[in-house]
Amino acid sequence: MKNFKISAIQFSPAFGNLNGTISALKPLLKQASNSNLVVLPELANSGYNFKDFDEAYSFSEVPGKSIFVDFLITQCRQYGFSLVSGFNERCGDLIYNSALLINKNGIAGKYRKIQLFMNEKDYFTAGDKSPDLFEVAGAKIGILICFDWVFAELWNGLASKGADIICHPSNLVLPGKAQKAIPVWAMTNKIFIATANRIGTEGNLTFTGNSIIAAPSGEFLASASPDSTEIISAECDLTLARDKMITPKNHLFKDRRPELFD
Repeated sequence: MKNFKISAIQFSPAFGNLNGTISALKPLLKQASNSNLVVLPELANSGYNFKDFDEAYSFSEVPGKSIFVDFLITQCRQYGFSLVSGFNERCGDLIYNSALLINKNGIAGKYRKIQLFMNEKDYFTAGDKSPDLFEVAGAKIGILICFDWVFAELWNGLASKGADIICHPSNLVLPGKAQKAIPVWAMTNKIFIATANRIGTEGNLTFTGNSIIAAPSGEFLASASPDSTEIISAECDLTLARDKMITPKNHLFKDRRPELFD
């Protein structure tokens, strides 16, 4: 498949204000309506910089009873795309830093962040399940979240399962770090990566923007500014992600020698 269009929306969720966030997203989703897949930032339904667990919990939602999820399903039905969004997920007495895959029929997939960053460890329970693959319009989609970017095993694991595209909802605060690494992970795993980062400031944290879509070659297909609301989009030729030959004699996965890596 040569014409899979992915878009990443860079914006600032309204902290603890679902109606404000939904109002901000409506016109942006309309602008991205000709996409196959749209990616939103991490914790898009709640904001990020909580003062304590109780505040983080109060802003969380159960996916099946979520105002935010219902809104996103409505948008998927209206425009015909699928969507990956960061989500503050309530599950009983626990909360997870999650991402949901949503389509016109509802929630089609979920990933709970494995690698928690800084104060996230005070609020969230870390995911304990390997990332899954999902299908969207013929493309195989993986999901990672923000600080997961540091860990090569996660990118390689999804790529070795057959991911064409990895969606990467983020709230990055370390300037220029992940944005340098993402094209490298795209190149060394021969996959497309869409990092949807947020902008704005919450308390003592300023988010770094610079959302990117990277190609299996390591090139930038699209990139955003550090501090503006933007939509970036790219047409992905999925055949490039499915050809794992590096040279006529070198295959990305067949040449691996994992028995020596440990």
